[in-house]
Parts: sequence; structure tokens; C-alpha cells
Amino acid sequence: MSVATKLPKPVTERRAILCPNGNRVRVSDESKKKNEAPKKPQRQKTPVSQTPQTAVQSNVSVDDSSCSSDSSSSSTNSSSVKTVSSRKTDKRNGVKAKVSPTASEVVTDISAGLSGPLKRCDWITQFSDPLYTSFHDEEWGVPVHDDRKLFELLAFSQALAELSWPTVLNKRDIFRKLFDNFDPSSVAQFTEKKILSLKVHGSLLLSEPKLRAVVENAKQILKVQQEFGSFSDYSWGFVNDKPLKNGFRYARQVPVKTPKAESMSKDMMQRGFRCVGPTVVYSFMQVAGIVNDHLVTCFRYQQCIANVKNDIKRKIKETERLTQDVEKACSTPQ
Repeated sequence: MSVATKLPKPVTERRAILCPNGNRVRVSDESKKKNEAPKKPQRQKTPVSQTPQTAVQSNVSVDDSSCSSDSSSSSTNSSSVKTVSSRKTDKRNGVKAKVSPTASEVVTDISAGLSGPLKRCDWITQFSDPLYTSFHDEEWGVPVHDDRKLFELLAFSQALAELSWPTVLNKRDIFRKLFDNFDPSSVAQFTEKKILSLKVHGSLLLSEPKLRAVVENAKQILKVQQEFGSFSDYSWGFVNDKPLKNGFRYARQVPVKTPKAESMSKDMMQRGFRCVGPTVVYSFMQVAGIVNDHLVTCFRYQQCIANVKNDIKRKIKETERLTQDVEKACSTPQ
């Protein structure tokens, strides 16, 4: 007797297929239709005006008159320009639309944000002596080519072994009075009696070795002037008449001496200069603008570079003018 066996119904399984992005499962059309939810009708978006290029580049927020008091007060207390959304919202016919600020509004906001304190080198703080701050902003690192001024800066660099820059600057007038406004020809003629008088009157400024070094260096500057034409040509010859740019970001990176300063110090000592070690010479190079050691974050870094470029252009024009004068003089019949 045969027994009828019931066979189970075949089950249709989803078959995996190979796709370029890996193995995926093919879903039947019916299951797709079941899983798909009815789409909601999309609301037509209101066109947004294009943001001006100036607003995109600056990425500066322009506050609306309808802003809350909290946001306006926070933007007023902040000294820096906030980088937030640069577009405003406007309600028209019940629909919110984003409106771009005008270029004049962006410029006004930028100028207001940039009116904060200037960024200086790290060794200049809000507690620094105002005279020292002014010296940093106006003199330190500016190229100097006047022999009398270079003699003064060399003497100040030597004094840093015993005094600080604020102290030296506050007593600058006393220094100039004692050393005849740092005229090398005058200081070189100081007698022993005059030097002893400097020791008495200047005892609170420098030690006797430093005072004698200033007098002796004045004599050596006169010799350098006879050999090189000027003390400026001698000093700037170590850098080929072009200031050095280090581009340090942090104060700890600024060295106290460099191989260039060591070379200059060695040559000066061989010529008879006193108290001109590598550290003193490098300080002299910094303050005389022979090297630009303003930090790259300081506003004076780029200004000193621009001043050097302007000086080069001015010298080129003067050379061209002198050349033209010489050519005219030579072409004129005698």
C-alpha cells in the first residue's frame, strides 16, 4: 500500500548577486512596493539670493537690528572678529528667506573687529614700560646706516650686560650727554681725566671697564671709517648690505648669538674693539636692523620687510639719477 507524502511548497529565497561595490541582495519588485512609503509632496523652496564674494571670503557675521540683546552684547565685548554664518534671515509672506549682507556692511564689521590691540613680540606685554614699547614699535629692528646712531646702539648693546633695555632707554639722555651725543671723533679724544670724570658721573650707569670700552671703540670706529668709508659699510658688509630674516614664531626660538655674530665679533676684537662678544654683537645686529628678529606674529615683522624694500627702491632711483647726471656731464662739450 502506497503512502502519499506531502511535499512542502518551494520557498522563493532572495539570491545574492555580485556587484561592482560588493555582494548585494536583489529584492523583488513586490517587496519594494510594500516597503516604499508614500512620498510627501515637496514644498517649493524660495530662491535665496547669492552671497557676495566678499562675505564668503571674510566669513564675518553682520548683526541684524532685530537680534537679541545677549547676542549683541557678546559681539560687543569680543575684541576679535567672530567667524559664524554670514547671512541674515528675513520673513516675507510667512516664509523665512536668507538674505545676504551688503559689501559695505561686511567692510564695516571687519574694520570694527580689527580695531583691537596690536600683536607684538612676546617680550612686550601690557605691563611693559611705555618707553620700551615705543622703542619696539619705532626703532628696534629698523635698519640703521648712520655711524653716530650705530655707535650709540653698540654702546647700548654693551650696557645690556649690566642693565635692561627699559633702564637704558630711560637714561638715554644721560648717556648722550656723557658721550657727546655719541660722536666717535669727539669720544675718541677723551683724556684720562675725562674718563675718570665719566667714572664719577656715570658710576650709576656703567662699570669702569664698560666706560673705557666705549671710548676705545670710538677710536676703532675712526680707523674703520678710514678703511671702509664708514662704520655702516663695515657692519653691513657681514650680511652683504641686506638684512637677515629669521621668521621665528616663538620667543624661545630667538637665539642669543649666531655664527654670523661670532664672525663679526671675532673680526671686531682683532681690530681692537672691546666688550664685543658674540652675544653683544648679535644684540647690536638686532637693534640696528641688520637682522629682523621680530616674531612673525608681530605686526612689525612685515613692516620692517616693507621698509627694507622701499629703501632698496629709493637707492636704485638715486643710483639711476646719479648715473644720468654723470652721463650728462660727460656728454656736455667743454
